[in-house]
Amino acid sequence: MTRNGNFKRRVRARAAKTGESYTAALSHIRGSDLIDPVPQIRSVRLAVAQSSPRVDPRNTAELRAGGEEMRRLMREARKAGARLIHFPEGATCSPSKRIMSTVGPDPIGPSDWSRFEWAVLREELDATRALARELELWVVVGSVHQLTWPHRPHNSLYVISDRGELATRYDERLLSNTKISFMYTPGAIPVTFEVDGLRFGLALGMEVHFPEIFDEYERLDVHCVLFSTTGGVPASDPAFAAEALGHAASNRYWVGFSVLAYGMAAPSGIAAPSGQWAAQCPVGALPSITVADIDNNPGDLARPWRRKARAGIYEPNMAKDDPRSGARNMF
Repeated sequence: MTRNGNFKRRVRARAAKTGESYTAALSHIRGSDLIDPVPQIRSVRLAVAQSSPRVDPRNTAELRAGGEEMRRLMREARKAGARLIHFPEGATCSPSKRIMSTVGPDPIGPSDWSRFEWAVLREELDATRALARELELWVVVGSVHQLTWPHRPHNSLYVISDRGELATRYDERLLSNTKISFMYTPGAIPVTFEVDGLRFGLALGMEVHFPEIFDEYERLDVHCVLFSTTGGVPASDPAFAAEALGHAASNRYWVGFSVLAYGMAAPSGIAAPSGQWAAQCPVGALPSITVADIDNNPGDLARPWRRKARAGIYEPNMAKDDPRSGARNMF
């Protein structure tokens, strides 16, 4: 009744202001509501994981254990009501540069990718896709993506849909010195995908250090960026989490922060658009998940204003004279 009364008041107010008949005002407002409807709140329950490090791709048992652990965490996420689970970089295996080096372990040299048990990796990914379909759960998982020889592989994030299909893949673009020199082929483009009306972007590795990656996703209208990493060395590890919080706050979107469970200071978590943690895994070297409901934040005024501020609105209001000339006469 209240909603209907408010609508009628809007119609009468327009009729009084414009001199239209009630019927004409009613027609106009109904039309404008169709053109510019009230934004709908859409939400997705997101689970972010921290999983155990697996660094030897020659070790079949280690690859199998990594796959089993991922699927256990997927079940935990679905039990918690999650629609999407986000895993770290190299959740299937993050190959050690020393194990892969053709001249290593010291010094580090070009990686020998024939050492990777690719067939076992594919079997574990197939089992993960099958479980995603069974659970009706979206899965974002870090994995090495094999390319045809002689090209080095990509360091990637696979996006598996709730139908168990490969929806898309993101390849790390801004690689570390070791990765670009000896290990991987860089990616070239940003990647987005949608779940239940929310748009997600993807970032990987050390890309949290590059604000242009996160600025680009803001322009692509994402509601959340899923950033996966193995984590930094102990001295720099807190910076990864701090930068994730900063990107969330400056771009006014959610950030999933998924890191391998090395037991460092910054566990996996979900950063809110406020720049604060909405949820975090326990600190420590144990595999676990954390869950939060993220949304499209339709009532947020800061994000559209910042877009407007970046579009050059200040120039017409700037002083035409040289401000330095006035400074000489200040005293």
